[in-house]
Amino acid sequence: MLPIFKSHYSIGKSILTLSDPNDDESGPDSIIKLCLDNNIKDLVLVEDAPTGFFKAQNQCQKFDLNLIFGLRLKLSSFKGENKSEDDSIHKCIVFAKTSEGVKLLNKIYSSFFCDHDGVGNYEVLKLFWNNKDLLLSIPFYDSFLYYNSFYFSNCVPDFSFCAPVFFIEDNNLPEDAILSLKVQDYCLENGFNFQKAKSIFYKNKKDVEAFQTYKCICSRTFGRKKTLSNPGLDGFGSSDFCLESLINYRNEKAV
Repeated sequence: MLPIFKSHYSIGKSILTLSDPNDDESGPDSIIKLCLDNNIKDLVLVEDAPTGFFKAQNQCQKFDLNLIFGLRLKLSSFKGENKSEDDSIHKCIVFAKTSEGVKLLNKIYSSFFCDHDGVGNYEVLKLFWNNKDLLLSIPFYDSFLYYNSFYFSNCVPDFSFCAPVFFIEDNNLPEDAILSLKVQDYCLENGFNFQKAKSIFYKNKKDVEAFQTYKCICSRTFGRKKTLSNPGLDGFGSSDFCLESLINYRNEKAV
């Protein structure tokens, strides 16, 4: 099972940092330390912005970790400038495979947010795409399959320019089993690969309250007060998005 980390550079999405593992242990947990302590050599880091890349790169070089960096982006299947043509917004992850891929990630991100208000499409990706330098992955949650299955969307992505890898997760959410079958069937029908993965936003299950509190703070808006008793965090129904769950899974498989 592939651990997929996210750091505090994705504001409101993780309480893990990219700080030095030798820093004060009373502070937030460091992804670098978690990798070193648990013999994770490949740090798969998926962020919502490229701002943490150089910090992650420097830390990985310092502690002999292999950084695999990806950006999570919003996509629509519309082809023109009129977004009302298709309102099914979903997510994808673009990974850099090379140093040139990192440069392309920056160009893609700039195009999405400077030219398309943060929501691009497959036509935009094609303008920058190079299979040698980039890899497209489809996240388990917020994917086009997720919205097609549970929200009656009808998105049919154009993958003619690439061979995407689909992630499958199990975080004890009601939709996990159904969505997992949908992903596997789609991959079988279209000749794509899938990979079991675990999204990690905090260290232990007990940290879920701190994570929830952080999300409440980051998502506050005028006129709406979010609390732990009424957080207003749609889809947040599990404490399994953590390293502890991954370790438990590995221990079970080893028995």
